[in-house]
Amino acid sequence: MATTTPSRGRRRAPSRMTRAAGRAAALQKPRVILALLLLLALTSVMLLDGYLRAEVGGDERVRSNASSSKVPDDVLDGGPILSFRGGQAQSRSVPDKTIALTFDDGPNPTWTPQILDILEENDVPGTFFVVGSMVSRYPDIVNDLVDQGNEIGIHTFTHVDLSYQSDARIKREMDQTQLALAGAAGITTTLFRAPYSSETDAIDNYSWPVYKKLGEEGYTSVFVDTDSDDWKRPGVSKIIKWATPSKNKGASVLFHDAGGERSQTVAALGTYIKKMKAKGYTFTTISGAIQQTDGADRQTDSPDSPQSDGQQANGQQPGGEQTGGEQAGGEQAAGGQAAGQAPGGQQGQQAGGAGGLQAAHRTATGTTLYEGKALVAAVTVAEWTVPGLATGLAVVGVAVMGRFGMMLILARRHYRQRNRRRFSWGPAVTRPVSVIVPAYNEKECIANTLRSLAQSTHPIEIIVVDDGSTDGTSEIARSAAESFGMTNVRVVRQENAGKPAALNNGVRSASYDIVVMMDGDTVFEPDAVHQLVQPFADPEVGAVAGNAKVGNRDTVIGAWQHIEYVMGFNLDRRMYDLLRCMPTIPGAIGAFRREAVLAVGGMSEDTLAEDTDITIAMHRQGWRVVYQEHARAWTEAPGSLKQLWSQRYRWSYGTMQALWKHRKSLTDKGPSGRFGRVGMPLVVIFQIVTPVFAPLIDVFTVYSMIFIDFKASLLAWLAVLCVQLVCAAYAFRLDREKYRYLLMMPLQQLAYRQMMYLVLIHSCVTALTGGRLRWQKLKRTGEVGTPAGAG
Repeated sequence: MATTTPSRGRRRAPSRMTRAAGRAAALQKPRVILALLLLLALTSVMLLDGYLRAEVGGDERVRSNASSSKVPDDVLDGGPILSFRGGQAQSRSVPDKTIALTFDDGPNPTWTPQILDILEENDVPGTFFVVGSMVSRYPDIVNDLVDQGNEIGIHTFTHVDLSYQSDARIKREMDQTQLALAGAAGITTTLFRAPYSSETDAIDNYSWPVYKKLGEEGYTSVFVDTDSDDWKRPGVSKIIKWATPSKNKGASVLFHDAGGERSQTVAALGTYIKKMKAKGYTFTTISGAIQQTDGADRQTDSPDSPQSDGQQANGQQPGGEQTGGEQAGGEQAAGGQAAGQAPGGQQGQQAGGAGGLQAAHRTATGTTLYEGKALVAAVTVAEWTVPGLATGLAVVGVAVMGRFGMMLILARRHYRQRNRRRFSWGPAVTRPVSVIVPAYNEKECIANTLRSLAQSTHPIEIIVVDDGSTDGTSEIARSAAESFGMTNVRVVRQENAGKPAALNNGVRSASYDIVVMMDGDTVFEPDAVHQLVQPFADPEVGAVAGNAKVGNRDTVIGAWQHIEYVMGFNLDRRMYDLLRCMPTIPGAIGAFRREAVLAVGGMSEDTLAEDTDITIAMHRQGWRVVYQEHARAWTEAPGSLKQLWSQRYRWSYGTMQALWKHRKSLTDKGPSGRFGRVGMPLVVIFQIVTPVFAPLIDVFTVYSMIFIDFKASLLAWLAVLCVQLVCAAYAFRLDREKYRYLLMMPLQQLAYRQMMYLVLIHSCVTALTGGRLRWQKLKRTGEVGTPAGAG
């Protein structure tokens, strides 16, 4: 349930504010947009992080046992290196007594650096088929991998089976991985290995079109002819055995540097390399194997002999002395173009040379390079932001649940303490008190307000302070007083100066030492004043907060606010009362010692929350502020979302102003320090910080429902809702309210609470950008006529 600033009176506009208000409204729009953009940015960061972790757009389908009737036999029976120069499939094998070490699924921050150390120690290169999402998360490892002279191939961006994917998804998987490589190491590549692929005889009718399409774009697909099966973790000896080719044959050997726990791979690799070197094997990269194969093919043909089939397939001229680098560069030209790079030309360095540019690599330039760096930077932000937010939200969640528990415990204690038969504040307070009613254009409500005061069971004088009304409020007040036979009503007129000035005028005009403040749209129950002033029997009490009720609760918006008032405000006040740090006396119903109000300088115009401001000032002067649940007043809550937004926007902003104004209480000693050490942190944490983060909890919940585990996420949300319902039900029980309104609570969580969060975020943005707000008069209907009717 949303927790906002405690209830207070509505605002009034100072004179000559029409055009100023228009200008202020125009200035608020950019701040609203900024707040929404901030929430959108965080949502985008979450989606990016989820995409990197295969939560968003993840596809775990893996095809098996499909027919291969449409795949050429020479491909099914061919070597593990498949290219499509000139649109014709061509298979190559690794030369005899040569091993091309390949690693899948990385990079991984734990295992990949250990494997790189072993390769460097043994002076052998490897070909790493990397997952683009991992590249973007660990760019430094990829950069080290390239600098060491290893070769890189693409293993898609999210490790999906491409045979299930659309052409657009396939292109996106390849292009995004190229961008990640460009941002991480300044290169792109023409090598590709499909996830879940094995030997060429496993190519089926669904994956074959994928290999053909990528081949036409210049990619060389690399398969396996010797698999260590290290992912099964069978033990070091079996990994070495299974990775050893038979009969001195060459092999493309598969290991994994990520995708799980790889300690056995690391333990086996060094021993395996030494064993194979002892058998006379050499190690190369995939590009190196291609160069060796093509070089051997050229040597079998003399310049005068007819061109061989293999040379025709490669487009070589008879007697052509094409270098390995040039051949690879020419063959992969289309791949370079597909990646946005200049094909060929710049290649030609020996594969495996430390720090050299591999034949399959292209230098990333231009748009590709900058887009790649932007991708890596965005991922870096997501990698830091999302875990930080998750941790912060966990803390917020624990704090909120702890607060619920604390509210229930303290609210029960407060109720039992204040409702004991023998409980008393002291001798009954029976002396007259002054009731101050500030009014600005309250023609719809002022008569109802005075009618309720006419029924007061406590002796009172009523001071109506007309703050420059233009609708005849003062005349209506005088007429109502006469018609109700009230001789205790004074109407004081002043030029429009705002609510604080009107209240101060009323305090100065008051005849008695206790002043009750209410709003011009509020009606009191007959014994409200009597109940409200009883705590003043205790000489330590300087102010009393009454129990404000929503009168117009029969609408959806009114019902939402009713739940909020009963649970969010009145449970809070019970807790704050026992902790002696109540932050706000509601403007709708509150009472003060007149001498205390004058001692702190009266109602301040420094903030938009004059009620919070003076309440904190009372604490700092050593006065005790308490909550009187039996003093009930019925107020008219905003009837539209626009008015509600406007009211709560000023409440939250005014509270921030008041807290900032009294920030020195954090370091003060005595009563002032007590509020600073207890009240200030509670208000900041639970009325500003946690509500600011709360929308992200909802975003995380929706995210989890859509992309992770709908059932578990829904159950978690329902569990939290049940906790809130229990708290709300208990609050309704204490206030003797009808439980039927709680039926609106699920909808309140989905709609109303989100609005309150946005209001608070808007206020925070306004405060941080130095914006200023003005008083505002809410539109009233006068529908809250009598306390009985309000129920």
